[in-house]
Amino acid sequence: MADTPHEAEWKPKHNPWLIALTVTLATFMEVLDTSIANVALPHIAGSVGASQEEATWVLTSYLVASAVILPISGWLSNRIGRKRFYMSCVVIFTGCSLLCGLAPTLPFLILARILQGLGGGGLAPSEQAILADTFSVEKRGQAFALYGTAVVIAPAIGPTLGGWLTDNYNWHWIFFINLPIGLLSLYLSNRMLEDPPELVERTKRRDPVDFIGLLSVAVGVGLLEFTLDKGQEKDWFGSGEIQATALIAAVVLVFFVFWEWNHDSPVVDLKLLKNRNFGTAVFLQMVLGMVLFGSTVLIPQYLQSLLNYTAQRAGEVLSPAGLVMMVMMVVAGRSLGKGDPRMTVMIGYLGVAAGLYNLTRLDLNTSFATATLWRGLQVIGLPLIFIPISTLNYVGVPREKSNQISSLSNFARNIGGSAGTALLTTYLARSAQVHANVLGANISAGSVALQTYADRFAAAANMSMTQAQGLASASAYNQLLRQATMLAYKNAFAILAWTVMALSPLVWLMRLPPKRVKVDPEQMAAH
Repeated sequence: MADTPHEAEWKPKHNPWLIALTVTLATFMEVLDTSIANVALPHIAGSVGASQEEATWVLTSYLVASAVILPISGWLSNRIGRKRFYMSCVVIFTGCSLLCGLAPTLPFLILARILQGLGGGGLAPSEQAILADTFSVEKRGQAFALYGTAVVIAPAIGPTLGGWLTDNYNWHWIFFINLPIGLLSLYLSNRMLEDPPELVERTKRRDPVDFIGLLSVAVGVGLLEFTLDKGQEKDWFGSGEIQATALIAAVVLVFFVFWEWNHDSPVVDLKLLKNRNFGTAVFLQMVLGMVLFGSTVLIPQYLQSLLNYTAQRAGEVLSPAGLVMMVMMVVAGRSLGKGDPRMTVMIGYLGVAAGLYNLTRLDLNTSFATATLWRGLQVIGLPLIFIPISTLNYVGVPREKSNQISSLSNFARNIGGSAGTALLTTYLARSAQVHANVLGANISAGSVALQTYADRFAAAANMSMTQAQGLASASAYNQLLRQATMLAYKNAFAILAWTVMALSPLVWLMRLPPKRVKVDPEQMAAH
């Protein structure tokens, strides 16, 4: 459906590109915060007297709170006004960043992170809806390219910046760094942003509040995110806690779907999924989230656990890939409208699949330069997916639904990322065990190879044969575990690659935006 005349006539008072820069600023701040804290966890744990497992709640609490607010952010924008909701999110996120930095105890820090997640989770959907309403269909690609640049650069530099701040100052500064950015974002948002007329009219309507929908989505999504985040750590369904949270989440979310589908004023407008473009885009966003978040987790883990890189050094491997994506965002944004965007997405998916499959060539002796290059090649195709899908999301959907569209698409990518990370982490652990058993079956205590290995230890260290055999066995076992884990990483990258390739044809289910018909002013006057 093309824009109606009323929608086409409205334009923001300020330059659209200044508006894009304004919302991109907050985007950078929020996405940076999701990755910068990972590096500082050991320091946080030592500072507040907590175990490493307890400290992971600093990450989990933020993810759960962010996931809860994502699906209802569109409803909140319609309810209180998008500008007001967006600025409230900036205030909450920035204020709670200060509280996180000042936190004297772990419970205080976790509470501050929960509140910070509620603010941060509402930013991305509002920002994308603002861009969709501010720019015409022809210009949206370039606008989303600017926005996407912040999305991909922030997590790339996050670990490096977090490691540097923690090593040279202390972990408190990973939160304090948000304060100047947040205050500047708040000032610019107040000056630049405005709501479209139809959204202003929509805000004036006082539809009844769907309290049951609000409660069910908060409980269901919160428990789902907890299950995905803590599943591997607690041995999945071997844990009674995970069994309970998974079951309750499933029941509540099924009820939520039926309730919202039949509600006159739903919190989440699930009927938008009947739109073929949007329904397909939501699924592809989930796949994109799995690939983006999954690979971003796998590569640093591989570098740190098998190649003994520090967190900062691992971050340096990822950082150049952010620059690659920044360049490709510009290319993808400018190429949009010059051909079939579905073909662009298809090429992007195939490029990502090829890049992921190339990572199966990683081994225990891969150099820093090679790992950096291959990571850069792996992400080249991601902007070719992100930009067209973000644009096609809104085809055939009236402007008053922009908030809901952005909310659902961001939620899909977030859940896809959580599910992908959980599944890949679990697969790595289980696959490494299987490979270790297979490799171990070929080694016996009296084997010639092990005896030769022990002789080398004895000769090198001038020790007894008994001591040498013990050290040789321990060393061989460690080598076996490293080899088994490396094979698991190779298999994980291969599975990601084949999954992406298999799902890539789904993009052809999407419809193209309708071409605008130029009307001759003289013909209009004649009528």
